[in-house]
Amino acid sequence: MKDLLGLYPQEITEIVTSLGDKPFRARQLLKWIYLKGVSDFDEMTDLSIDFRERLSASTKISKLVCEKITTSGREENLHNDEKESDETTKLLFRLDDGERIESVIIPDGKKRTLCISSQVGCALGCTFCMTGKMGFVRDLTAAEIVGQVIAAGKYLSEIKGEDGSDDEGIKISNIVFMGMGEPLLNYDEVVRAYDIISSGWGLEISWRKITISTAGIPDAILRLGRDRNINLAVSLNAPDDETRSSIMPINKKYPLRELIEALKKYPLKRRSRITIEYVLINGINDSQDHAHELSRIVSGLKIKVNLIPFNPYPGSEYERPNPDIVSRFQAILIKLNINAIVRKSKGRDISAACGQLATEKKIRKGH
Repeated sequence: MKDLLGLYPQEITEIVTSLGDKPFRARQLLKWIYLKGVSDFDEMTDLSIDFRERLSASTKISKLVCEKITTSGREENLHNDEKESDETTKLLFRLDDGERIESVIIPDGKKRTLCISSQVGCALGCTFCMTGKMGFVRDLTAAEIVGQVIAAGKYLSEIKGEDGSDDEGIKISNIVFMGMGEPLLNYDEVVRAYDIISSGWGLEISWRKITISTAGIPDAILRLGRDRNINLAVSLNAPDDETRSSIMPINKKYPLRELIEALKKYPLKRRSRITIEYVLINGINDSQDHAHELSRIVSGLKIKVNLIPFNPYPGSEYERPNPDIVSRFQAILIKLNINAIVRKSKGRDISAACGQLATEKKIRKGH
């Protein structure tokens, strides 16, 4: 049975006409599926009953099942060293085949950034990332990627204020492909999902508000730059091959020289910057020499650097660096004319922060 979620307008038009109806019905379907997030044909009241029955008999509109919602700052989630609430929310979804993925809603005033997954697990095995402990299970379809955005939007629309009124005005403002998986290893489905999310016939979130993060696959980065206008973030995490290979095995296949060359060729709109993500790990990549070397290898690139103090998780072999070390690292970069900010980790108490996403039942034994 064909899933209408995840399809382009022309594909839905072909289905509509094959069922004997007029092409303009496709526009109505697009509105119901993407703008209104409706998955039940019976709710599509501007379509004839006969047409809805024909649609139901041959197609479907998939819907992610949210198994668990966890919000940061709730008393039952707080650790001894985490007393402040940031209202970050983690959504655990069950897929049709029983696999599970996680998405995270990150608050910023009335705005919400949604961090979405592109794969079940991840094949890259970065040693500081909990998702990497899962290993790779499978790619997500465009429908499963877009479904995360629709489900998160519905969740936000249903939130009630403390006085019982609707919390109007809170909606998804930004999308980041920074959840489970390596987006560029699921290139076709991720690009299709991006098209749906950013298009006027889709979810209508501007491309300027969407970022794809990668561990660094040079050919795919260049392909993405040719194919789409999109913000790029690169998980760099070390300024030399020896250190980077020790924490990111992908560097053995795509060393820093190749990655940096690809970033130099990546097309950027005026005033746009590539985001360099740098997870600071105590005693591994956080020295003054590392900061100076990082400055050297990114020289000439239009970038901004997000410094992310490592977020510990159960069984992790690494530690979070002292705040003074983080501040010193940032100060060196700023002195060398690099725009560097320390990104505040949100959702640590619910394992929703950077590098902490994983579905517990899939963690590989021995890790």
